[in-house]
This record gives sequence, C-alpha cells and structure tokens, in this order.
Amino acid sequence: MKTLTKIAAVSLTSASLLVAFNSSATMDNYMESALIDVCKKAQQDNVLQLRKTIKGYRLNEKTVAMGLMCNGENVISFAENNGAFKTANHLDKKLGGADIVDIAQVYSVKF
Repeated sequence: MKTLTKIAAVSLTSASLLVAFNSSATMDNYMESALIDVCKKAQQDNVLQLRKTIKGYRLNEKTVAMGLMCNGENVISFAENNGAFKTANHLDKKLGGADIVDIAQVYSVKF
C-alpha cells in the first residue's frame, strides 16, 4: 500500500511540474499580440500612435525601449532599420542615461 501511495505521489508531482513548465514556456496570447502591435507601430514612424498603443496596453515606455525585441533586434534598432527615425529617437529618449562629453572640448585652456 505504501508503494502505491509513493507511485501516486510521484505521478502527481510529475504531472504538476509538466503543467507548470508548459504554462511558463508559452507567452500569453494577449501579451504576444500587444508586443507585436507595438513593434508594428514603432515601424510606422508615428510617435503619437506608438505612445497611444503602448498606453492602451498599459505598458511602460521605458520598459518597452529597454526590453522589447522585434524580429531579433531591439525595438530602437528595428525602428531605425525600417526608416522610423522619429519613433526610434522617442524610444531612445525614454532610456534616459548620461551624455558623454569630451571635457577637453568644453574647457579651453591657453598657456
């Protein structure tokens, strides 16, 4: 009887792990369609439509700029490669960060 209980427990554990693995391996259909739609809007070079789409799906622009991949490229490079420089520039601004300035050019020293 103990053997039957152990077999049942192992089977139940294996089945639950299999279900958990399959559910985590696939993306939610809603999220997949949202990300595809954002990629399409980034390609169209219309900043207003891109912002409206991102907001409509309740996504964060900075998160999209940092992590979204479109056809194997990050979304900013994808937009630039498709001639959408306005949307690429807009998403690049959302990344923030620091500017690199050559200090030697800023300060002129005369001897």
